[in-house]
Amino acid sequence: MIDGTPFLKLHARRRGAVLRHQDPKAEQERQLMRLVRHAENTRFGRDHSFAKITSIAEFQARVPLSRYEDMWRDYWQPAFPMLADCTWPGAIPYFALSSGTTSGTTKYIPCSREMNRANDRAALDVLAHHIANRPHSRVLGGKSFMLGGSTGLTELAPGIHAGDLSGIAAARLPFWARPYVYPPRELALIADWEKKVDVLSRGILDQDIRIIAGTPSWLLIFLQRLFALKPEREPRLADFFPHLELIIHGGVNFAPYRPQFDALLAGSHAETREVYAASEGFIASADRGPGEGLRLITDNGLFYEFVPLAELPTANPTRHWVANIEPGLDYAIVVTSCAGLWAYVMGDTVKFVEQTPARLLVTGRTSYTLSSFGEHLTGGEIEDAVSAASSAIGAQIADFAVGAIYPDHKTSRGGHLFLVEFSSPSPSPADARRFVQILDDVLSRRNDDYRAHRSGGFGLDAPQLRALPRGTFEAWMKSRGQLGGQHKVPRVIADSGLFATLRDFTKT
Repeated sequence: MIDGTPFLKLHARRRGAVLRHQDPKAEQERQLMRLVRHAENTRFGRDHSFAKITSIAEFQARVPLSRYEDMWRDYWQPAFPMLADCTWPGAIPYFALSSGTTSGTTKYIPCSREMNRANDRAALDVLAHHIANRPHSRVLGGKSFMLGGSTGLTELAPGIHAGDLSGIAAARLPFWARPYVYPPRELALIADWEKKVDVLSRGILDQDIRIIAGTPSWLLIFLQRLFALKPEREPRLADFFPHLELIIHGGVNFAPYRPQFDALLAGSHAETREVYAASEGFIASADRGPGEGLRLITDNGLFYEFVPLAELPTANPTRHWVANIEPGLDYAIVVTSCAGLWAYVMGDTVKFVEQTPARLLVTGRTSYTLSSFGEHLTGGEIEDAVSAASSAIGAQIADFAVGAIYPDHKTSRGGHLFLVEFSSPSPSPADARRFVQILDDVLSRRNDDYRAHRSGGFGLDAPQLRALPRGTFEAWMKSRGQLGGQHKVPRVIADSGLFATLRDFTKT
């Protein structure tokens, strides 16, 4: 296998020069006008008079915010799966399957040829940022390992397929790139998650892995199985993959997992790099260090708008774009894409740490709020509090979920129950009390409404902790048919029925 790193370095230098001189505002306006012109003869374009749109303001006036249910009902479902000139010119060859984290409802997100190429370019950006930080890299001297779901695709109609993004990428992988990727297609097609983890963990032992990518929670489970195969080695990545350079992660807040990955990377020269890659498009990737924000990709077939989170439920929310975003505010992200999404509310929330160039943190989901009693806690606030509490007692967390406990005949106040699966042994009673205290203190500092409800125990009881045995969430996700791949444990559960099911499961 030829080391492809020298070719990557040439690309990284060119791309770096482009990014250094890029005007994000001008680039975003250019992207939107290209998208509008390209789609003006589609059904959606005619319905919204794209031919008359010449500015961002006109686009926002003519194209209302939309959600999946709106696009599915009005444009996609009537012709599904043959979406020709519907919301994007030509036929849509792929649909990326996206499961709602809490509801489990499968969404079919159109994935055009242009979107596939945009995703390829964005993935190269991640490697370009790595090269910029590691100029002596040999990252393509070995293989890249992606822990995803099954790469099998379902044929919906002749030439039209649906599946995970990892499956779409695998189906399009050119022959010259195959030697650089593990697992090979025949292994990547394994649908049974537990069998797949077993087969891949054995097969990867003799591979020269330079890149590992996946969702942190599932990566930890996979690495635990891998280390068990060679108990004579230290349970750290340097002892299994001495040439490892990069761990690419995304999908969930990394903060609760960072202590575990720091331990796994002891003795290694590898770095971690976060990405924001969704079924709707590849939004951003880290071009700096951890916690410094992800750089918004502004020149790759996507136009972004940002709605203040508090305004999202209103009839006419303010629609910002990169020209007038403000750092430090929580926004719902809205995307217009080269796959026929128009002013589409993705369901994610972000906060900007820098305006030019735009760098953001993914702070949660628009549905990830806990406000059963008027406390208005966001997913980001909850995750930060759990991270602080676990650090305070020196514990590591595999995963967690939280939901509301409502008043009953025994108490007149409600509260929150945190179901936490610790990677390390369950905390002692004293540590458990300290965990809850730190959790409560951080939430009170971060959120005025929560502090008011907790003041004197007037409207809200102190949080409760239930420590769970290792493997509990994995078993629960398996019972829901959502084991592995791109499925994620819902951390903030506002659905009382779903939370009751999880509570009952954890009592068995």
